[in-house]
Amino acid sequence: MRYNFGSEFAALVAVAVLGASPAIAQTDRWTPPRAADGHVDLQGIWANNTATPLERPDSLADKETFTDEELARLRESAQRLFGGADDAAFGDGVFNAVLADSDEYKSGDGVTEENPEGTGNYSSVWMVNREFENRTSLITDPPNGKLPALTPAADARIEVAAEYRRAHPADGPEDLTRQVRCITYGIPRVGGLGAGYNSYYQIFQTPDYFVMLGEMIHDARVIPISDMPHIGDSVRQWHGDSRGHWEGDTLVVETTNYSPKSDYRGATEHLRLIERFMLAGPEKLHYEITVTDATTWTQPWTAMVPLSRSEDALFEYACHEGNIGMAGILAGARVQEAKASGSGQ
Repeated sequence: MRYNFGSEFAALVAVAVLGASPAIAQTDRWTPPRAADGHVDLQGIWANNTATPLERPDSLADKETFTDEELARLRESAQRLFGGADDAAFGDGVFNAVLADSDEYKSGDGVTEENPEGTGNYSSVWMVNREFENRTSLITDPPNGKLPALTPAADARIEVAAEYRRAHPADGPEDLTRQVRCITYGIPRVGGLGAGYNSYYQIFQTPDYFVMLGEMIHDARVIPISDMPHIGDSVRQWHGDSRGHWEGDTLVVETTNYSPKSDYRGATEHLRLIERFMLAGPEKLHYEITVTDATTWTQPWTAMVPLSRSEDALFEYACHEGNIGMAGILAGARVQEAKASGSGQ
């Protein structure tokens, strides 16, 4: 699909390709900062600019990591493809384009949602600093780096929904995605446009609450650090109902009670999400998710996103105020309908 960006995005800028050590390694001989209550202090602004895709490309098969030499060659390719002043890319497109450009791993992986024609046809209006690491996928389980297979019922359910969208792309605002409608981008944002595209978070922390403020549509999750039970099963919310607790120096957040409208990667209201936040060094926060929904996937799956500390400020993403995209989509659909009925001739 193609993405329609609003006028608030202004200038074409280049991608800065940053070298990074493997994200899965913790910093040696480092003592994490502590909050007043003695727990690790996770506060700060954190950026998700990793170039690692959610799923491992088919051309890499069972290759979980690159060697340092392979990584250096990929970074050189990335600099050549995206280091100029006229082109930029975000999401998984950067990794896939670099991989497709590589003599060692040439494939069709340059064709992505962000780049349907393949390598070399990127246009973007956002500055992104992409961090390359040795891993070939954010997914750590299953070991093949791929999302698990859908259940037969989920496969059928998702196809029915897709058929409806094809037949009714924009009858009204409710037919558009929650992202286009400025409701929420969903929790968590990993893979695809989850990286390099308004992908910053600000974390606030007290002994009793953990707050994760997302830059995109400025979602703020206020999560109790408590053993109190979840809300009643009849109450369903866009972001579910979350509870946090500490396991040593790792903050663990469990979320249930999702709304059927949340539709996280096709999941139902039976979705259960476990998030783990762990400092891996003074500038790195490991953000791990485990996603379980037996009505959607044949097994749970886990991904780890390395977030990097940033000194940049987090500004409000005024989605509704600048949402000319939705008005344009609906207006275009009415023009197409008029032409199809003959009244627009």
